[in-house]
Formats: sequence, structure tokens, C-alpha cells
Amino acid sequence: MSSREKILSTIKNNQPEFAEVPEIKKFAPFFNDACEKFVEVFKSVGGKPFVVKTQEEIILLIHEHFPDAKRIVSSCKEISSIADDYTITDDPHSFENVDLFVIESKLAVAENGAVWINDNDIMIRALPFIAAHLAVIIHKQNIAATMHDAYNKIADMEYGFATFISGPSKTADIEQALVLGAHGPKTMTAFILND
Repeated sequence: MSSREKILSTIKNNQPEFAEVPEIKKFAPFFNDACEKFVEVFKSVGGKPFVVKTQEEIILLIHEHFPDAKRIVSSCKEISSIADDYTITDDPHSFENVDLFVIESKLAVAENGAVWINDNDIMIRALPFIAAHLAVIIHKQNIAATMHDAYNKIADMEYGFATFISGPSKTADIEQALVLGAHGPKTMTAFILND
């Protein structure tokens, strides 16, 4: 028997006893209203949340809060009248001058003010990070209370790329000076559709 075979045989014969995987308890949220908590936390991380009832309100708020936006890009049907549509075949370099990128998120998390996006929704991965400003449309019923709830919702989904984004780009130095928009969008806005 070779040294390799002896080592593998020893390992095989000295396995620990089988143990059941422990049951992980469900973490109960420490708040009652997921939408209200999302708004509170999203504000605290530098975001601007708006609870709206109609798609028209979203367009009015975009005009009001982004009056200087020359190029708005989105694949959301809600704002197609004011935004350029795009496809995966577009050259990513052609988006270097996007003032506002608007996307719909199918999942948000109340406890940390994060929204989940994946490449099935955005097609071009760079867009949420290179636009000057980022806006996300979220349906109120798609706000999960905790990250545990969020992971349970996305556990069986198929996607190539996904990320959680919470507020605008930010960094802080050793002197504790917080800078928003340091290496990504200067602002992040959430339009929560209460429909």
C-alpha cells in the first residue's frame, strides 16, 4: 500500500460521527412595519426615500429632484416616457455620461435599507455604479423584514451576478469625515410604490 493510499484509508476510517445540522431559528424583526423601517434606515445611510402611489408621481419627483439630468437611462416601463431604453448589446462605454439610472428592484430589506439587484434586471452590470445618480423603484410588498427573509426569497433563484446596495456610494477617513458619492453614485433614491 502506497503512502497516499495509507493516508486516504486512515482519513476514511477516522471520520467523526454523523451529526444533524442544527435548526437555525427564525430571527424575528424588531419592528412592526417593514416599509416604515426601510424608509428610516434608508435615510440613515444617506438615501432619499419617497413613498408614492402612482407611476406619475415617480416621474414628477424625478423632474423635481433631478432637474439638470441630461441623460436618464432605464428599462423600467414606469418611466419610459422620460428615459432612454437600453439593451445588453449596447457598449458599456456608451454609458459614461448617464446622469440618472433608474431600475426596479424586486426585493428590498427593511433592517438595513438595502435593495437587491441582479443581472436579469440590469443587463449591464456597470450601470448602477457609474451613473451620477441611482434611483430604484420598489413595490411595497417586496420589502422583506430581515436579511434572513431576503436570503430565503433569493435562495433558489438563478442569476449570474447580484448585489445588495444600501444608499449612495460612501467612504469615511480616519478623521471620521463621511463623503457621499466618493466612488459611485452621488445619491441614491428609492421610490416605494404603495399600490
